[in-house]
Amino acid sequence: MSVRNLSSEQSAESAHRAGFACFVGRPNAGKSTLTNALVGKKVAITSNRPQTTRHTVRGIVHRPEAQLILVDTPGLHKPRTLLGERLNDVVRATWAEVDVIGFCLPANEKLGPGDRFIAKELAGIKRTPKIAVVTKTDLVDSKALAEQLIAIDQLGKELGIEWAQIVPVSAVAGEQVELLADLLIPMLPDSPPLYPEGDLTDEPEQVMVAELIREAALEGVRDELPHSIAVVVEEMLPREDRPADKPLLDIHANIYIERPSQKGIIIGPKGKRLKDVGIKSRKQIEALLGTPVFLDLHVKVAKDWQRDPKQLRKLGF
Repeated sequence: MSVRNLSSEQSAESAHRAGFACFVGRPNAGKSTLTNALVGKKVAITSNRPQTTRHTVRGIVHRPEAQLILVDTPGLHKPRTLLGERLNDVVRATWAEVDVIGFCLPANEKLGPGDRFIAKELAGIKRTPKIAVVTKTDLVDSKALAEQLIAIDQLGKELGIEWAQIVPVSAVAGEQVELLADLLIPMLPDSPPLYPEGDLTDEPEQVMVAELIREAALEGVRDELPHSIAVVVEEMLPREDRPADKPLLDIHANIYIERPSQKGIIIGPKGKRLKDVGIKSRKQIEALLGTPVFLDLHVKVAKDWQRDPKQLRKLGF
């Protein structure tokens, strides 16, 4: 990083900060919802299923004086598959590279072994400042919230973590979200903007489209299915011979599951579930890309892909 010699008045006027913040926490602690709330647009898929995020999504918050780049990692967990191990590796690699870490702890759940497991890992990262972010505050009363704040403070003292801040937020109600950004920004280094104005994520469009399809496919399936679903967008091409004022984007995507028996669950009776997945995700994709879309979905079996290194590579992990 270059050191610039500016007079104090000049630096006060022109100092611009830019850097990376990472939200960590056990699965379903509200990390993706918080990322979307800070960015002001959906850049990370959300689901009430744990372990939804598989890619490191970056959301970009633009302020006149700063650019805050949010890295939304998968939840750290005790892995049971090769996919699980790879996801944990992604998390640890990210922690080592960011300027500040936000540890997300839901207000409506008592601290448990999963939180302690992550806190112990965080205690080993000495130089990076850490903020405890108490999420989902709209789900509890003030007494329960006060108890959670005290418990988090206590957890830090036990493990030797000095919280730079403990901040209660509700991404759903939009409470204290801006305050959180205000607290994260001073922890970033002086730097010019790292992304062009207007960019909200550096996730390739094809990956975001695949994630929106997977989000729709996750809804309403039985508990054992979420981890078995992967989506690959094979092709995204503008339809030829369309008038300029009526464009259409053809998207061909495959939904992969691990066993033939799961195919019927995804497709549903007479194809109804798959049709619903198509309708729901097409709306989101059109909103994301700002253009009408023809979406062609197919369901395929990739046997035990979560445990097979070759299949994992093919599916982008």
